[in-house]
Amino acid sequence: MDIAATDMPPGGTRLTRLIARDFRNHVDLDLSTARRFVALVGENGAGKTNVLEAVSLFCPGRGLRRADLATMARVTGPGGFAVSVTLDSGEAEHRLGTGYEPPVYEARGTRVCRIDGAAAPSPVAFSEFLRVVWLTPDLDGLFRGPAGDRRRFLDRLVLAVDASHGARVSAMERALRSRNRLLDERPDDGRWLDAVEREVAELGVAVALARRETAERLDRLIAETRDDAAPFPWASVRLEGDLDDLVAVWPALEAEDRFRRALMQGRHRDRAAGRTLIGPQTTDLVVRHGPKDVPAATASTGEQKALLIGLVLAHARLVRAMSGLSPLILLDEVAAHLDPRRRGGLFDALEALESQVWMTGADPALFGELEGRADLVRVADGRILLGDG
Repeated sequence: MDIAATDMPPGGTRLTRLIARDFRNHVDLDLSTARRFVALVGENGAGKTNVLEAVSLFCPGRGLRRADLATMARVTGPGGFAVSVTLDSGEAEHRLGTGYEPPVYEARGTRVCRIDGAAAPSPVAFSEFLRVVWLTPDLDGLFRGPAGDRRRFLDRLVLAVDASHGARVSAMERALRSRNRLLDERPDDGRWLDAVEREVAELGVAVALARRETAERLDRLIAETRDDAAPFPWASVRLEGDLDDLVAVWPALEAEDRFRRALMQGRHRDRAAGRTLIGPQTTDLVVRHGPKDVPAATASTGEQKALLIGLVLAHARLVRAMSGLSPLILLDEVAAHLDPRRRGGLFDALEALESQVWMTGADPALFGELEGRADLVRVADGRILLGDG
């Protein structure tokens, strides 16, 4: 479906076409966009979030639902799927493609990545052309939930500015599993434990440093641009954890040595616990409501929502500052939970960014303030229909 070009301003990268085959409930989706705002409207279950998820595959990681690739294929389809996007930077146009090929016989299913028709080694390669940030309803309980949820959110923040971060985190998690297995099965094998703990220390410090740099830059950017009168309160952020304290004080090599010695000294304790009790897997992202100077977890539900939106908007500005690319912003069912003042404030804040923004909502009236500025796309049963916008 083509939408005539209208007000796509220069600056930043625009997604001008999205094609998806056998992805979730979409059999054959082909959508062209022209404006900075794309509003997907339709009933629950129509496939709006599936469109955002398809776009989110063009960054490192597993997309906004963190789902296995095999589960993204259409249930009654051939078992695989393909998604492609056309990007226009104002100076050049590129086509990125990704998909999943189902297993043949006893082989494993594989992910395919392409850039302008040529094979790419992994989704990390897409980061040269596109950065993506998002906010979904799953994050509504972030500040009151377990530390693991905030840690995953933190890693997503880091990944948007450092495309290699995901690989480091995965390697660290594998090394930790190896250490835990050794402690359980071969606790007296000091040579192997020394080797795996050296690997854990190197990877752990690298992960901690990347997290610290992003968190500090984000906190500094927020402090420098904060506005107490803005509809979305500013946040202060910091990291809390034993390894985070180490890298804050010591150079990387010294931090590695100290972390490695702590792992060696904690073997009996960790074996009894069945897991490694110190390290980057225990980091927590501590967020405070800036204007009130209270922990985010103690703020009201509405304040937490507004605080989270403000944090994501600040992160989008940080991505632009650090990568040179204005990120594509995906907002799933965000406007529906805001009062009219904050909804207008959200649209104004998004307008001030150079980013293209894709949003979903059940009611077209939610996007009434964007009339003439948004491509309004109606979604029904895995199909798209152009609406008035």
